Amino acid sequence: MPRAGSAEVLLMTNPPTPPAASEGALAGLKVLDLSRVLAGPYCAQMLADHGADVIKVEPPAGDETRGWGPPFVAPDTSAYYQNLNRAKRNIVVDLSVPEGRDILDTLLGDTDVLVENFNAGTLAKWGYADEELRRRFPALIHCRVTGFGTDGPLGGQPGYDAVLQAYGGLMSVNGEPDGPPLRVGVPVVDQVTGILAFSGILLALHERHRSGLGQLVDCTLLDTAVSLLHPHSASWLASGIVPRRTGSAHPSIAPYDSFTAADGPLFIAVGNDRQFGALTEVLAVPGLADDPRFRTNQDRVRHQRELRAALEEAIAERPRADLAAQLTARGVPASPVHDVAEALTSPQVRHRGLVIDTGDYRGLASPVSLSRTPARVRPEVRGAGADTRDVLDAAGYDGEAVAKAVEDGAVRAADPS
Repeated sequence: MPRAGSAEVLLMTNPPTPPAASEGALAGLKVLDLSRVLAGPYCAQMLADHGADVIKVEPPAGDETRGWGPPFVAPDTSAYYQNLNRAKRNIVVDLSVPEGRDILDTLLGDTDVLVENFNAGTLAKWGYADEELRRRFPALIHCRVTGFGTDGPLGGQPGYDAVLQAYGGLMSVNGEPDGPPLRVGVPVVDQVTGILAFSGILLALHERHRSGLGQLVDCTLLDTAVSLLHPHSASWLASGIVPRRTGSAHPSIAPYDSFTAADGPLFIAVGNDRQFGALTEVLAVPGLADDPRFRTNQDRVRHQRELRAALEEAIAERPRADLAAQLTARGVPASPVHDVAEALTSPQVRHRGLVIDTGDYRGLASPVSLSRTPARVRPEVRGAGADTRDVLDAAGYDGEAVAKAVEDGAVRAADPS
């Protein structure tokens, strides 16, 4: 795999030898993670889980999510930060000073992927404009994460997840019909942006095998938010009717909603007429399937209110776990509405190995599962500057040079143990 600092760009006609299964699919890949908060760090953590050597470069003030708590797992480390920054080496470099940028130049010389989410213009101000990066490091894959992009009417404007949920239309379709718009309860725009950044990097790496050249992977929270609007975007583009909030119900499928069972909420998702017939049989209301108001999905959507009233009465006295089991046995998707604790301790989540608990570390596993080169979660989360000395030593800095960089404030390094 060509390195970013190669003076000569090579056309690769043969793919490299694949790594051993124990190394991970991305073994040998070097990543500099200059990002903070969520989308960028999540992308870089996925790369690390699959074997990449990820070096997180924090500013002297640190990644602000270190203080996003409680809960905290260490005095300077929140659970929020811990679950986005495992398996990364950590160095602290002040890129606002020339000495810090000299260190970044050295590190970029053998880096494959740069992940960053600086405000628009920051890298250019420091001498790392897009065209300059491409000229100096032709094989570098530069993944940039921003809120709205770097140009256009809102180019360069910062954006957090909830702001983009609002701007991108997601809030407008989330919530009860007679209630206010609500943000989705997880930072879905940030997380999906991280996944799309991960995917874009893999696309760029694949293309680099042919051309030997890197490229810019340009990810914005706005692009992600708008991409998540389906099916509401498709509905508006086809009809011109502005979608409204429907609570847990689906705007074009029925019944597809949450109901109250005897011991809590239950979600039922009926996608076709066969499933609806099975639902009515399990609920012992077979006449509903022959009711002209409910024979087809179109009929059921037109008469959702009447259908819901008929189903609620049949569901209200049934235990939700038993009813969900009976429905799924008949091919009708259904589940109790779990809280977070119920979800993370559920039998299938345990079976899938989605929760990691080493005693010292508790977090979620990589959501990307490969059969031959599976993700290998390395749960350690390094303190700020814990690896500065080792990383600079490997980059060719001797002890005197590192000491001077520390003294000048260009880097911060943990005391040698």
